[in-house]
Amino acid sequence: MSEICALILAAGEGTRLRPLTLERPKPMVPIAGRPLLDYTVGWLRDHGIADIAINLHYKPEVIVQHFGDGRAFGVRIHYSHEPKILGTAGAARKIRTWVDGRPLIVVYGDVLTDLDLHALLSHHAQMSERDSTTVVTMSLYHVPNPTEVGLVGMDDTGRVNRFLEKPKPSEVFTDLANAGILVLQPKALELIPEDTFCDFGMHVFPMLLQAGLSIYGWVIPEDTYLLDIGSPEKYAQANREWPEHLRQKANAQPIGTRF
Repeated sequence: MSEICALILAAGEGTRLRPLTLERPKPMVPIAGRPLLDYTVGWLRDHGIADIAINLHYKPEVIVQHFGDGRAFGVRIHYSHEPKILGTAGAARKIRTWVDGRPLIVVYGDVLTDLDLHALLSHHAQMSERDSTTVVTMSLYHVPNPTEVGLVGMDDTGRVNRFLEKPKPSEVFTDLANAGILVLQPKALELIPEDTFCDFGMHVFPMLLQAGLSIYGWVIPEDTYLLDIGSPEKYAQANREWPEHLRQKANAQPIGTRF
């Protein structure tokens, strides 16, 4: 899959995780003794994604000093420095030249997961072949708190037709939300405004739908581990659960495939 590249969104400060983030950006907080970003880079590498961009803003030197050019981690890392925060979509637009017409995986930097990326990419390829207007495939997951997140509605074909940010209880129409892992066709980057703050959920996705382009949703399998570690409670949960999850995963794999 060398023709596919990835962007990890790592510019955030993570104010809710202070004091852990006083000296490091949020994606570098330790989970089971290693930075969260270690797991994300390794997860991409193990799915055959070797070209990885990381956007930087808060405490950028911590990430650069840890990963260098990526060779020690089996990947090639391109750093995208943002003197001012550009948002999730603005960060993707900024690396458009580096992407160079390739499909782009976008991973939110505070997501800890073992999601089957091959399955997501396969679904994206199928949707793109069936529907030439496909520009994005977004991973979705069932949330226990629909009023606290942005909800995503789909039709019977899996085509996204509605977004609603943090609805009132009476407005809840689904429990599906963006899981923080997207696959973008190059055309999507062309439509994002340049050098300005732009968010996928707030700005880009509604704009794409209004333009008549297709976004498809892919609901992650139930056995997928996925956790947004952006709050102290979720961070503590990750450190409780992830070590045991890794042990179980390693024990279930044949010798020679463990990492």
